[in-house]
Amino acid sequence: MITNFFIPELNNHDVQELWFQQNGATCHTARATIDLLKDTFGDSLISRFGPVNWPPRSCDLTPLDYFLWGYVKSLVYADKPQTFDHLEDNIRRVIADIRPQMFEKVIENWTSRLDYIRASSGSPMPEIIFKM
Repeated sequence: MITNFFIPELNNHDVQELWFQQNGATCHTARATIDLLKDTFGDSLISRFGPVNWPPRSCDLTPLDYFLWGYVKSLVYADKPQTFDHLEDNIRRVIADIRPQMFEKVIENWTSRLDYIRASSGSPMPEIIFKM
């Protein structure tokens, strides 16, 4: 399964207990992709055409966009992989090395972003909130 490549720990969990969130890129919303993800994650899919709609222009509120992809990319490409196998090894290693404490900090930051949006009735967030 494609998700097991990126999240090996799925082998140890009931996938129905997890949520899967895509970013809003249109290339991720092909009918075959959405069908596969719906079959795998059911109502726990957040996507442009999934059961839970992707919030428009939500990169400020989406941990995948404001944190995870940049963090992973910076580490995956740090040693300039020259082969697909090297790249794959780097991806697996970087994802496996992410610790729960890091996600706890990301969720704390995400919660403060949501609190700010609620209190300001949706006005833009100041740059200071982007610092982790």
